[in-house]
Amino acid sequence: METGNTHTPLWPPSAPPTLVEGPDGLRDDSTSGAQVLEGQHAFGSELRRARHAAGLTLSRLAARVHYSKAQLSKVETGQKRPSEELARLCDAALGAEGALLRLVPVLSVPHTEREPAAGEAGGSGGTPARRGLLAAGAAAVLGTAATPSATASPAADGALLDISRNLFAEFRRLGQSAPPGAVLPALAEQTRVLRLLARRSGARTRDGLIALSSRYAEFAGWMAQEAGDEQAALRLTDQAVELAAAAGDSDLASYARVRRALVSYYRGDAAETLALTATVRSPALPPRILGLAAVQEAEGHALAGDHGSSMRALDRARALLARAPADPAQPVLGASHVPDQVAMITGWCLLDLGRPREAAEVFDREMCRVAPTALRTRARYGTRQALAHALAGDIDRACALTHDVLSAVHTVGSATVALDVRRLSRTLARHPRHRAVKEVEPLLAFALSPAARLL
Repeated sequence: METGNTHTPLWPPSAPPTLVEGPDGLRDDSTSGAQVLEGQHAFGSELRRARHAAGLTLSRLAARVHYSKAQLSKVETGQKRPSEELARLCDAALGAEGALLRLVPVLSVPHTEREPAAGEAGGSGGTPARRGLLAAGAAAVLGTAATPSATASPAADGALLDISRNLFAEFRRLGQSAPPGAVLPALAEQTRVLRLLARRSGARTRDGLIALSSRYAEFAGWMAQEAGDEQAALRLTDQAVELAAAAGDSDLASYARVRRALVSYYRGDAAETLALTATVRSPALPPRILGLAAVQEAEGHALAGDHGSSMRALDRARALLARAPADPAQPVLGASHVPDQVAMITGWCLLDLGRPREAAEVFDREMCRVAPTALRTRARYGTRQALAHALAGDIDRACALTHDVLSAVHTVGSATVALDVRRLSRTLARHPRHRAVKEVEPLLAFALSPAARLL
């Protein structure tokens, strides 16, 4: 539907407002009160125009998006600043194809690099664990691999590589049920061990161990992002590329751009997410990498409010991932605990597109297929499942799911999951008189408190 949007956003993409997080949420620290009011009026005017074009009363729109009529009235008259969440819901309800979302100022907290804790990748200290994975660069690995042991045998080498791969699978399982800060030191130490083993192995096993160490670095990048340290995550991903290239695998460099796109997605930067995934299109790349890039592209389009492009990217991802050959000798790239990744991400995208009822149906179906032991996966998608039900107006179901998922959220300590827990908390807070909300609110408050992260 044409919306006739002629408004120009007050903040161009190159200069978003600077926001800081305070006890009452995000506040603008760079724009004047007049600019904020002007932006509110621009959004409200377009919302009212689109609502009238759709033939909806304020009451009917409020019922569709599960906001109160009074709240919507304040947004339309410019008295209340719109949230991205409301813009996405109204875009979907009015068929505005992202026009309202584009009128909301970019709400992002400036990144400040966290100093890695002792024992984490990138942290300081004299022990191998504290030196972290960054100390295990490709040059160091190749240097130690130059003098294989004279006593190495092909049989022993083969067994060594098999055991090391099996151990990596166990670390992946550990990452599903432990906080990232607890897993990172172990990954650093194992990378040091792989360097020593590569020194003592024959050429074939040496290359295999170096390639495996690149997967350790890539996985450590995931754990660093889960710990809330995106700069360490990017450094570790770059290191994984160097190690993979040293072992003769140049394809991981393309996958690294997919990983960078995911970091951009969690920053809320749709344009950068899409720009990065657009560079991963070469037909010479393995289907799995191309499929994962298409998944990330779909999330970028959903973040931008583009339903059609998001669904087309998901269709392409499904076809590519179906073509990816399974190699039991190599660790799988990307998620390995989601039975149908494209189906689950479809729910994820529908939620970002302001279609929570459709998203809830997908999550309800797919969450039944996730193993009970995959706590990190259950925390990530279970939180989105609860959020979808909350945004769809099913508050009792949302609160019941919140009760179920918070123990997993607390156990895995994920910074990315915490973003959606905050969204869930804000959504439920719109229903302060609901009995189930009153019961779950203290649990949500504790889950988001600094005290919870210390336990």
